[in-house]
Amino acid sequence: MKKQLEKIKSIADKELTQVKSINELEELRIKFLGKKGQLTKVLRGMGQLTIEERPVIGKLANKVRSEIEKNIQEQKEKLETQIKNLRLSKEEIDITLPGKKISIGNKHPLTLVLDEIKEIFLGLGFSTIEGPEVELSYYNFDALNVPQNHPSKDLQDTFYFNDELLLRTQTSPMQIRAMEKHKPPIRFIVPGKVYRVDEIDATHSPVFHQIEGLLVDKDIAMSDLKGTLEIFAKRLFGENTKTRFRPHQFYFTEPSAEMDVSCFVCNGKGCRVCQDEGWIEILGCGMVHPNVLEICHIDSKVYSGFAFGMGLDRITMIKYDIDDLRLMFENDIRFLKQF
Repeated sequence: MKKQLEKIKSIADKELTQVKSINELEELRIKFLGKKGQLTKVLRGMGQLTIEERPVIGKLANKVRSEIEKNIQEQKEKLETQIKNLRLSKEEIDITLPGKKISIGNKHPLTLVLDEIKEIFLGLGFSTIEGPEVELSYYNFDALNVPQNHPSKDLQDTFYFNDELLLRTQTSPMQIRAMEKHKPPIRFIVPGKVYRVDEIDATHSPVFHQIEGLLVDKDIAMSDLKGTLEIFAKRLFGENTKTRFRPHQFYFTEPSAEMDVSCFVCNGKGCRVCQDEGWIEILGCGMVHPNVLEICHIDSKVYSGFAFGMGLDRITMIKYDIDDLRLMFENDIRFLKQF
């Protein structure tokens, strides 16, 4: 049996030198060391040995197994190194080639302007709140001093789910919800998406964005409204911006006004952006109607307030001189990457 073990070791060493792949090496391992391998077959005859012979042959068998395993592992490492070197030689990298440019996304122009507006009003002490886009007719119209069948509803026709549930036409409903839940002083802006039945063209869309603001406290006057909005306009369009207020009618404010800013492109001289008028309309505003305060259980004899609302899309178009509203919703990367 000793000669058999030595012969197995000699044959294994010889065949190892002829192995040229990992698969061949595995086949050789199974051939000599597997469950049905040559070494295993020899060891099965251990029972025929005398008690004195068994320790000697057992020790020799373990030595042969250990040396064959060691030689197989060394051969495996050599083959793996050869394979690696061969692969590397075929995968040469030309370091003179320019690298691939990684495109980094930018904020959407609407988001850029919204962030700027939020920052301005944050500095003026206003917080930012949001509300549901699917709204009750009560909050969208009735609580805002617009009774049922009022003709002003025609200007804000929207998408109805039923008689009471609709897609909001403005973010004003959150003014009512906030006044119901909080006692004055109240000071916040409400940005969000709104919906109206409009035909899509360069200046209209059935889906657009608004930012509304509300301040309610004691002794609030029209001068507070004007001062707040003048600061806002100067921060957004430049310190040389002038403002003017024109009388208007809104159902939830009294008195009401529309606010214009001097054209920041031509400084009021007249150009394409302001349509040669020198002024650009940017928002509507006014003192909160007493009826609205009373609906929200706020004593209109003690408290007063002002509200304002602007179209974020329109402000963005004015600020970046964009002449077509649709550009902001078409996701054309050529347009968006300019910002």
